[in-house]
Amino acid sequence: MTQLRISEAAALLGVSDDTMRRWVDAGRVPATGERGKKVIAGADLAKLAKDLADDSLESLDDGVGVRSARNHLTGIVTRVVSDRVMSQVELQCGRYRIVSLISTEAVQELELEVGSVATAVIKATNVTIEGRKTSA
Repeated sequence: MTQLRISEAAALLGVSDDTMRRWVDAGRVPATGERGKKVIAGADLAKLAKDLADDSLESLDDGVGVRSARNHLTGIVTRVVSDRVMSQVELQCGRYRIVSLISTEAVQELELEVGSVATAVIKATNVTIEGRKTSA
């Protein structure tokens, strides 16, 4: 059975070591071993990862409504390259770099520019970008 150190488990879930330790202390995920040398079973971490993903889907309330795509990565736009018809938009979503080709018209309608917050919606091999308009 796979056993992961707290730091390894935290990295896999994209959280800090301290967050993972708090989850262990709170009983959200079981760990074995002594203080400072605790490990988490891979199966237990997989269950937690699935629970976290399911929780994030249920709490998603961004006004869009129900979606069929389950993979949403929110990040910051780091680059936009446009011509008359198409644009390449790059997002940095945590440690992940997402690149999407969308119409230049969509980039303009979503007001996407470097520094904008946007969400990549991933379904199969197709990535769409959802912009988040800022309040003036």
